[in-house]
Amino acid sequence: MQQEFLTVDDPESITVLVNKKYAFPEGYEPKDLVYPNVPFIFNEKIEKRMMREEAAEYLENMFNAANKQNIHLAGVSAYRSSQTQTTLFNNYVERDGIEKAKTYSAVPGTSEHQSGLAIDVSGSDGSCAADDCFANTEEAAWLEDNAHKYGYIIRFPKDKEKITGYQYEPWHIRYVGVNLATELYNNGLTLEEYFE
Repeated sequence: MQQEFLTVDDPESITVLVNKKYAFPEGYEPKDLVYPNVPFIFNEKIEKRMMREEAAEYLENMFNAANKQNIHLAGVSAYRSSQTQTTLFNNYVERDGIEKAKTYSAVPGTSEHQSGLAIDVSGSDGSCAADDCFANTEEAAWLEDNAHKYGYIIRFPKDKEKITGYQYEPWHIRYVGVNLATELYNNGLTLEEYFE
């Protein structure tokens, strides 16, 4: 599967572009994974709670700022190893077929979650976790307006499906640093449009 993709040059870069064209080197695992001090919709200290250190720090700042505005966010799924992504993807393919699965799940090696820079979020009650109904929540509206201030972007925005290759996912945010996030936000760009 990996040979269909170009391998990213610098997988450790905060601005790494991983998508349907660009994959991580086989077996890539970030070296600076930590557990961000933010609420998740589960209590266990497991893999999907981890993020890269810089992304975790800015996530904590963002969640704290949201709390001060009475917006209560919770993590759903952050880091995902290639092995975990393989299991998930194969389950989706079995359920929905490969073409449909590729519209909402990454082929192993091409998932942003493997970067340790992406996280799926929801409201603290978790009722719309990684679900289309999240788009209509005050948490989603807050993220849309404020995530860039903390270095995060809505990675798969509305009306950009043809560019990103993924359906709209208002819950999937990606850390790229404050400067790039602000530039992308101000210009309505995706990472693909910025880099390609």
